Amino acid sequence: MKSRNILVWFRNDLRLHDNEMLVEAIAKSDKILPVYFFDPRHFVSTEQETFKTGVNRAKFLLESVGEIRKAFQGLGGDILLIKGKPEDELPLLVEQMEITEVYHHREVAVEETDVSTHAEDILWKHKVNLKHFIGHTLYNKEDLPFPIKDIPDVFTQFKKKTERDAIVKPCILSPSEITFVETEHWGDLPNLADLGFDPENELLAGDGDIRGGENEGLLHLESLLMLGSDLFQKSVSKGTVLQDKCISKLSSWLSLGCLSPRKVYWMIKEAENLQGSNAYFNQVLLGLLWRDYFRFMFKKHGRAFCNTPDLDTHLLVENSFAPDLFMQWKNGDTGHPLVDKYMVQLNTTGFIPHSARLLVATFLIYFLKVDWTLGAAYFEEKLIDYASASNWGNWAIVAAGGENKQNKSAFSHEKYMKLLEAEGAASKTLV
Repeated sequence: MKSRNILVWFRNDLRLHDNEMLVEAIAKSDKILPVYFFDPRHFVSTEQETFKTGVNRAKFLLESVGEIRKAFQGLGGDILLIKGKPEDELPLLVEQMEITEVYHHREVAVEETDVSTHAEDILWKHKVNLKHFIGHTLYNKEDLPFPIKDIPDVFTQFKKKTERDAIVKPCILSPSEITFVETEHWGDLPNLADLGFDPENELLAGDGDIRGGENEGLLHLESLLMLGSDLFQKSVSKGTVLQDKCISKLSSWLSLGCLSPRKVYWMIKEAENLQGSNAYFNQVLLGLLWRDYFRFMFKKHGRAFCNTPDLDTHLLVENSFAPDLFMQWKNGDTGHPLVDKYMVQLNTTGFIPHSARLLVATFLIYFLKVDWTLGAAYFEEKLIDYASASNWGNWAIVAAGGENKQNKSAFSHEKYMKLLEAEGAASKTLV
């Protein structure tokens, strides 16, 4: 009798814990074939004269893929690594490995969705089904108190109704046994040069506490939760407000699925049972809700979410095609000390706090009057924690000045303008 072999197509879900797709594939198959595609389209230049993936994000990706490879090897198998387009390679694998079904996590951004659609059409011609899973959100869509088409566009309403009426499901345990499809060569993990980077000429300082992979993400989460209560108490004793510097960089591991949002949620709840709730934990949970909100908004509206009438009204693009101004902003050479500080940090480490992202975006749009999509594309290149929905959604919020109905409570345009003006004026008095 022919074996039931299921190909598990990994994308931004590079973990074993709380991975419904993986666990169901193991349960429904005789053997599984884990696969990761290094899609060449992810390592090219864009129309905005940026790169789809910068060196720091590529480095984090390679570390994360390498870590899940070690995890599968520890279970007696491996993950097949292929450099190529999924829709080109999947039909070949189906024939060679006698695959009966393909499992994968569906994304919400347009480019990723198009790849899934194309792959599904091609697989269907081979009489193989592409089964979709949604494992990137805290709340499963079927557990929300409303269908996707009726999700509130206003974040505060989404938050209120979701927290009141929806449930967060328990985490799924990591598999302890897996039977793998056999293959002679599992493919080599590429290095930066293989992906088209020149490490000698790139900024590789990185951030010492950000290294890719599931184990690294779990260790970071545990250490942050242990420190969470202490950080909050110190901020209170000093009469300060807990801000971005106390908010974790968990988004880096969440972006590639090295950490499950539900894992973060339930570990925070466990910490709250021991330490009590505090502003630090609340900020992390709020961040998880924002991630869900942006993903569900893109699921509901698609590309139109970033093209609201309010955005068209308030967007200032007088210098849309001003390469010198954009280059100054990218290089941290604008002459504004705070903006330049954060842009240098972004270029060097691949990470800046959320408030810094709002600030430099405000400067690009409202001071330099450069098209916001250029900034969003540059963040796509540089941010280690880049996630399509959150990145483009946040830039659209800034570009609309916080005045459209979706984002009314999310962003204070005036606040960041005043901060930029004050910092700029202060620097001039010191000259």
